[in-house]
This record gives sequence, structure tokens and C-alpha cells, in this order.
Amino acid sequence: MEIFVETDRLILREIVQTDLEAMFDLDSDPEVHKYLGNKPFKTIEESQKYIDSLQQQYIERGIGKWAVIHKETQQFMSWSGLKLNIEEPMNGFTNYYDVGYRLMKRFWGKGYATESGIAALQYAFETMKLKTIYGITEMGNQASHNALLKIGLYFVEDFFYE
Repeated sequence: MEIFVETDRLILREIVQTDLEAMFDLDSDPEVHKYLGNKPFKTIEESQKYIDSLQQQYIERGIGKWAVIHKETQQFMSWSGLKLNIEEPMNGFTNYYDVGYRLMKRFWGKGYATESGIAALQYAFETMKLKTIYGITEMGNQASHNALLKIGLYFVEDFFYE
């Protein structure tokens, strides 16, 4: 497994098969999915399909979301990182990179989204030499919106997305 970035508290690496149960714990929590369409995962097979799609993105696009591992405890905390969006048009854009994160509830409010987001942006600009990165949050998700601003993104506009 490839480690992409290390920060003071975190390791950001590829998501691998051994992350399956932790990914299910993350994505089966209704509170985690409150601003993601309110569709928490019901089965571990859904998490397996998600991991499979992320691993395919690493191969086809050279980038995908990363597991966030607590350096001190080696505990899986979340995913964070970059995605090249090809098949999901958003607000009229296709073929764009976006930064995102999803944290287990017990890690909320401790700066991990900001820390991992800054690391992902540094990787995007310094290693990948990208010029533009997008970030998207649902309007009611003020904590996520604030995290995007803290990592250095600028608010551009509100838009409707079904």
C-alpha cells in the first residue's frame, strides 16, 4: 500500500481491503451521511463495492480518496483526499479534481478534516502540479463548509443539485 502524505498526526494512504470493516462503520452511521443524501450503507457489501471503486480510481486516474490513519494509534479514522470527477457532472463541471473528507463521528471537531484537507491540497499543487481544486458541501453542513475555507478554498457560489 502506498503512503501519499504524512502530517503531524495523520498518515494518508491508499484504502485497502483490510479497511473494509472500518469503512462500513464509517458509512453505516446515519449522522455521517446526514449531508450526503441520508443514505447510510446497510450492508458490508456496499462498503466492498466502494473500496473496489476507489482502488479502480487509483489505477485508472492515478488518484483517489485515501484512508486517514491516526499516526499514534494506527487507527482508521476516515477517508480524505482527492478525486478526479469524470462521470459525475457537478454544477456544469466535468473532469475536475475535488477535495473531500468523511470522518467517523468520534473524530469530529478535532481538526482532522482540516489537517488532512491541507495535506491533500499540498499534494495536489506540489506533487500533481494541479492548478485548480474544488470542494463541495451541502448548504446546511456548516462544519464542512468551514473546513473547506480553513484549508484555503474560497466560496464561489451556491447551486442546486438533485
